[in-house]
Amino acid sequence: DENQTQIVNVKISDIYPNNTQPRIHFDEDKIIALCESIKKHGVLQPIVLRKDEDGKYMIIAGERRYRASIMAKKQEIPAIIKNIPIKEVMEIALVENLQRENLNIIEEGKAYKNLIEEYHSTQEEIAELVGKSRPYITNTMRLLNLSEEVKKYIELNKISPGHGKALLRVSNKEKQIGLAQQIIKENLSVRKTEEIIKCMLEEKKIKNKSKEKDIFIKDIEERLMNTLGTKVNISTGNKKGKIEIEYYTDDDLNDIIDRLLEE
Repeated sequence: DENQTQIVNVKISDIYPNNTQPRIHFDEDKIIALCESIKKHGVLQPIVLRKDEDGKYMIIAGERRYRASIMAKKQEIPAIIKNIPIKEVMEIALVENLQRENLNIIEEGKAYKNLIEEYHSTQEEIAELVGKSRPYITNTMRLLNLSEEVKKYIELNKISPGHGKALLRVSNKEKQIGLAQQIIKENLSVRKTEEIIKCMLEEKKIKNKSKEKDIFIKDIEERLMNTLGTKVNISTGNKKGKIEIEYYTDDDLNDIIDRLLEE
């Protein structure tokens, strides 16, 4: 039975990685160290494979051992063959990567998103699977909404996921990137970043509010429109303002002038 934990040697040339597996970045130094260990002692823990329709094997767990074995010029690798549904393959790959060696949080978010979009998992199912709370899953996936540059900074540990969460409040991608660069340059804490963003958003709010017309100005516009029978726009500046009165024909203009000059 293929589901038994019998260890078999499989030709490395018949094995291929799971191209949708969560881990994207592999630490080259760790692969080299593992390669040296494999040269001396062989692969101590078998990798887990799933046989496909063409008689080849997809990696469920153990891609680092597979890569290091190629580097060590091994022809075969010990493996356990499991005949399980592809959704389960994805789940095992995710859990193995989270437990064995922490995925960075962006890889983690992509893995959750992939399980939801491709395999119709729910956030509750994923939370149970990885032993995290549902809000944790939600917040991790939200980081994927950051700009590509900012996500790269998180992946490279230049800024923390906490910084990323704060930056989600900045919708303008250019400003988001600028702030991320400021965090790196000035070594800003998450708290300091949140303060800067709060000030930025409050300034924007004040700016937008000042753009909104004063209720007094709106009232005058309305009264003038009723009196003159045409559209009136009043714009106010710091030291001066402007009243614009629309007209379409000479007759309209004469009519407006008559009304203005009426005593």
